[in-house]
Amino acid sequence: MSTPAEGTAGPDASPRSMPSRRRWRRAPGCPTWCAAARALDATLVLSDRAGAVVAVAARSPADERAVVAGGEGIEELELRLADDLVGRLHMRARSEAPVGVVRLVATLVAGEVERLRAPARASQEAAAEFLRSLLDRELPDRDAVLARAGELGVALEEGGSVVVARAHAHAPTDDGWRARVLAAAERGARGAAPDALAAALQISASAGVEIVLLLPGADDARAARAAEGVLRELQAGLPGHTFAVGRSRVAEDAAELARAGAEALLAANVAEGATSGVLAFEETGAYRLLLPAMSEDPAELKRFYADTIAPLAAYDTQYETDLVRTVEAYLDNDANVAATAQTLYTHRHTIRYRLERVRELSGLDMGSTDGRERLSLGLKAMRVLGVHRPGGPATEAGVSAGRVPPRPP
Repeated sequence: MSTPAEGTAGPDASPRSMPSRRRWRRAPGCPTWCAAARALDATLVLSDRAGAVVAVAARSPADERAVVAGGEGIEELELRLADDLVGRLHMRARSEAPVGVVRLVATLVAGEVERLRAPARASQEAAAEFLRSLLDRELPDRDAVLARAGELGVALEEGGSVVVARAHAHAPTDDGWRARVLAAAERGARGAAPDALAAALQISASAGVEIVLLLPGADDARAARAAEGVLRELQAGLPGHTFAVGRSRVAEDAAELARAGAEALLAANVAEGATSGVLAFEETGAYRLLLPAMSEDPAELKRFYADTIAPLAAYDTQYETDLVRTVEAYLDNDANVAATAQTLYTHRHTIRYRLERVRELSGLDMGSTDGRERLSLGLKAMRVLGVHRPGGPATEAGVSAGRVPPRPP
């Protein structure tokens, strides 16, 4: 819902409590909001659950900014309906109102927020249903895809691409953080692709929030800019989180968008183990060879991971060791013990000891070509499946102590 337009003071303003030049910004046709401002005799700023400002009643723009910024004298009330957070009311009162009046006004405003946001919520639900059907291959052919997309005002005649953005919170969050992730990702994508379609969908076993974005058209450069914009907005708007963004190739035929979704998911999974926050499918290297297994037979991929890396990951989690990280570094350094020790800032004897533990736990010898190949593929399977590399409870982001159970694939 767009920010409401500003209008002049009129019957909504109380001449006894405010100057005649006072101005109001309010949701059109919203008598409940105007009555709330009069009843509380306060500067009010109403925001939805994603943090977007819905309406404002203030003496001036500076007054509005001061209330939004918070601080001394600013009260923030959560607006809830049936225990669901629907928004927040930021208030600076000029006179003290009875507690019962404040609660009544908050309840009325919460109902008004839900009424005003209902069309947008219905649109988000329709977008989520379409994207879910598309990725699950429930739409039988190109015509079915185009017809469903047309109902949402999305033109896919020239095909499109898919972006998957994943966010992990490493600090306590409130009820609205998932909505803020969606809003930030959508805002970032639409800076480059105004016709982008976004929805919060959990399409993998990841514990993070996943956002799927459909970018109409065959312009790969535009899709790349949209993906970068998504990451920028997420990083700017959600401190205390980590992000991974994966981008598919362009699917010139709308019937191939399900394949594009699988590519974007694979790229997002691999991006979580890389240094870059955005990864295109073309940049995933040998991981691309595992896409058919992820799409057609993920159970076999999980079994391969269980036979190779899973025992090491479980050991790392239980004893706070670094066997998986040591295997990665050893392979990255072409099986050179001295270089691996330098990479991990540890002694060569420690590396040899860890490699022996790897052999005992997995049955695979890092000194043999076959052992290295199988463990290398096991690491790739781990990333393709979206399994986080373990680091022990003391090293996981946002965790100061205590046991953290391993995350299953």
